[in-house]
Amino acid sequence: MEAELSIDWKGRPCKPNKHGGMRAAVFVLGIQAFEIMAIAAVGNNLITYVFDDMHFPLSKAANIVTNFIGTVFILSLLGGFLSDSYLGSFWTMLIFGFIELSGFILLSVQAHLPQLRPPKCKMMLKEDQCIEAKGFKATIFFVALYLVALGSGCLKPNMISHGADQFMKEDPKQSKKLSTYFNSAYFSFCVGELFALTVLVWVQTRSGMDIGFLISSVAMAMGLLSLIFGMVFYRNKPPQGSIFTPIARVFVAAISKRKQVCPSNSTNHLAVADPSSNPGNLLHTERFRFLDKACIRVQEGAKESSWRLCTTSEVEQVKIILSVIPIFACTIVFNTILAQLQTFSVQQGRAMNTRLTNSFNIPPASLQAIPYFILIILVPVYEIAFVPFARRLTGHDSGITPLQRIGVGLFSVTFSMVAAALVEKKRREEASLEQSNLLSIFWITPQFLIFGISEMFTAVGLIEFFYKQSLAGMQSFLTAITYCSYSFGFYLSSLLVSLVNKITRSESYGGWLGDNDLNKDRLDLFYWLLASLSFLNFFNYLFWSRWYGNNNPSRAYNLASKQVGADNI
Repeated sequence: MEAELSIDWKGRPCKPNKHGGMRAAVFVLGIQAFEIMAIAAVGNNLITYVFDDMHFPLSKAANIVTNFIGTVFILSLLGGFLSDSYLGSFWTMLIFGFIELSGFILLSVQAHLPQLRPPKCKMMLKEDQCIEAKGFKATIFFVALYLVALGSGCLKPNMISHGADQFMKEDPKQSKKLSTYFNSAYFSFCVGELFALTVLVWVQTRSGMDIGFLISSVAMAMGLLSLIFGMVFYRNKPPQGSIFTPIARVFVAAISKRKQVCPSNSTNHLAVADPSSNPGNLLHTERFRFLDKACIRVQEGAKESSWRLCTTSEVEQVKIILSVIPIFACTIVFNTILAQLQTFSVQQGRAMNTRLTNSFNIPPASLQAIPYFILIILVPVYEIAFVPFARRLTGHDSGITPLQRIGVGLFSVTFSMVAAALVEKKRREEASLEQSNLLSIFWITPQFLIFGISEMFTAVGLIEFFYKQSLAGMQSFLTAITYCSYSFGFYLSSLLVSLVNKITRSESYGGWLGDNDLNKDRLDLFYWLLASLSFLNFFNYLFWSRWYGNNNPSRAYNLASKQVGADNI
């Protein structure tokens, strides 16, 4: 039973009426809301600080931001590994939460002290002459930034998995609550993002980045308090040791027996674990059949090393990891589009009319709050109205399957870039006619709104899909893989920016994104390129999701149930 694998904060077996459930998950939702509030206020407006205060060129500033956010998500693998293998999710969150807090504090100190930043730009020949941050000042900035990245990256997969661990997947009632938890987690994410993109970004714009970074520090501290207050209610999964060892054993055993022929009757000659020890009651599948060689008995009755003979359960675990990789890969382009909304779209907004009233200008980064404001309304409607209705039609606990949910998001996100390209073309035309007649910043609302709705489907669907595929001892690590999609998406964005500039550059032209002036750049063409890539990626996803469905374990037979015992085969 899953409950037997869970312990309380003192290491004692959990009690169903005292530990776990939504009561415990609420404290995890608390740290998720505060942590995203803290890092969103930094990440979504970081390009303004890097460009205006640290004086990096626009294209370099955009790459600094995308590389930072990409690093946050790639480090989620480290957090997932440490949690599952050695520390457990609670202690991993606590340790790296304080590391993230130290990064926010260091950023606020640098933003406050002029001697830690390059001097202000000087006006020379009607142009600003700026000195880029170098040496000690650049070192302080990058150390602070990547302390935040290390802490946030290791926190992210554990917040999701630790909250989901408060529910038992095998219990039908708990399974429905698990789906509700994932929607609640996304709602918590939206609340944190909305507060960061409105209040905190406004504070950064009005009172300075030092005050904004300080508020992020306070938000992070409150998140850590929420985590600590809930520790007496948590169901904790004890670490299982290195998760890579059983994976390595399967590959080593399969390679060492590569000359063996898989039997046509897969129910014979295979080493099968006792069904009671089979995690998740795994089913034997026909995909990646070369791995089945790892559990072929060469001689009946002979005892072989665990590096030479694996059980079907161990082989199926590796098959699951290999099978979900194409689904994960199809979401990379989706997150490349997200990178544009946090970099070039913010600069796009700065080149537009931001005035709302005579005394108030809208911070461009705050436009990213629009989809989250809408989603705070849509997510509860989705959970309360759509899910029960779809559940009656499909019989699925989540209303629609996670794969269907991902597909809806990947299809709709293309139109975010289409809207962005059309608006940027119009903005450039208006700016070229009359400098004082700038296009209103509200014209870029559709691209943020469409992306937000797409993310409600794709992000939640991907996390739910990966968590439900996870096995004992791999929950945090497999959840961390979903965040790698963000990382690769942001790294791909940096690569595309560099490639586009290199390909489109000429002796008299710096390339589509080569100038620091959007009126000279061709950001609209870059957006069209991303829209085309996104549309092609959707058809790629249809292929792989169909492949995954055709190879779903539910179509296979349960090999373990057909055997008399582990040692009789």
